[in-house]
Amino acid sequence: MFNNLSNMIVRIGDKAGFSGALVAGIGCSACFPALGAIGAALGLGFLSQWESVLVSWVIPLIAVLVMVVNVLGYFSHGQWPRAALGLIGPILILIGAITMSEWYFYPGLGFMLGVSVWDMVSARNKRCEPKNTGGRCEHNEEKTGD
Repeated sequence: MFNNLSNMIVRIGDKAGFSGALVAGIGCSACFPALGAIGAALGLGFLSQWESVLVSWVIPLIAVLVMVVNVLGYFSHGQWPRAALGLIGPILILIGAITMSEWYFYPGLGFMLGVSVWDMVSARNKRCEPKNTGGRCEHNEEKTGD
């Protein structure tokens, strides 16, 4: 039960975190001009009135949320490379929001997008191949103590 709930929270949180960081970045046209131009073209220029709130509160909170979701994901699937790559994006976004640097913010968004797409196309719990282990999975046996 906990594992299914954890998987659902991780999957939804990862996608919501990227979407939230993107929308918050779009609202900060002075800080992140490339995203601000995209936002204006999409009709989201009204977000600029909340620019200070988006940069000082929303973006850092979303980055921290995504970091927590990635740590929960590590405990769920036990794959440290996936968790490490999932943490790079939010850390870069957090640094970019605090220092107001596009050099960190845009690569952070790129990492978050890449990890989100990777998460959708690859299986999260695929640690053992049944054909190689005779239908047994050593990883599951370690956890259950069989």
